[in-house]
Amino acid sequence: MNRMIGFIGAGKMAQAIIGGILHADKVPAENIMASAASNETVRNVMERFPIRVTTDNKAVAEHADILFLAIKPNLHQAIIEEIKNIIKPHALIITIAAGISLQFLEESFPRKVKAIRSMPNTPSLIGEGMSVLCANQFVTKEELDEVLRVFSCFGRAEVVAESLMDSIPAISASSPAYVYMFIEALADGGVKNGLTREQSYKLAAQAVVGAAKMVLETGKHPGELKDEVCTPGGATIEAVAELESKGLRTAVLSAMEKCTEKTKALSKQ
Repeated sequence: MNRMIGFIGAGKMAQAIIGGILHADKVPAENIMASAASNETVRNVMERFPIRVTTDNKAVAEHADILFLAIKPNLHQAIIEEIKNIIKPHALIITIAAGISLQFLEESFPRKVKAIRSMPNTPSLIGEGMSVLCANQFVTKEELDEVLRVFSCFGRAEVVAESLMDSIPAISASSPAYVYMFIEALADGGVKNGLTREQSYKLAAQAVVGAAKMVLETGKHPGELKDEVCTPGGATIEAVAELESKGLRTAVLSAMEKCTEKTKALSKQ
């Protein structure tokens, strides 16, 4: 890929994307440029990656064929106002923030823009991200495929209708937090039964990794995989019955509803 890629914002998620692109060797380092709000972040990014880094957002906007707005939702209006008249005519504008709609992006620029709304998650930092994207009518299939190849550098990526985007944080962007809580609870149980804290975290985390890969790689229904672990009259079915009686599914569904409600509220602000 010979595209120039720019990042306005160089925080953890931007660095995850940059690292993934460089690790996949899809884009030369000299084609990537990022801007950061502080000189300290500029120095940190330059120490980590062989790319150009600056505090000048306009320089990045002028550089980029693919421009990531890797900034908080409340900063979009001001940043777009700063760069809206200097982006390249064919530039692909990608937001990675929750609640920023394609309509907002289109209305914030003085001319038609190729806009993409995306929602990556923090496991992108280790190349195991799950990103979801949607694009406006000005993005061609070829351009969207190109962006998907960029996102695939740091995990998996799917395209959905924008009407579903507010549902994404609850299931893939925020859900790592729920999983970390589950791993922590499993580890607490291990410590209670005599294992060390270090052993407990390792055992619990690897079990979660393995279970997730079983779903992805076997194609089996999660319920079927659960049943395969539960021998009749065994210990696992006792644990499953207890989780059901304590309302595990209900708690997860309720948490997801709260997350989705908040995401929709952010979209309306």
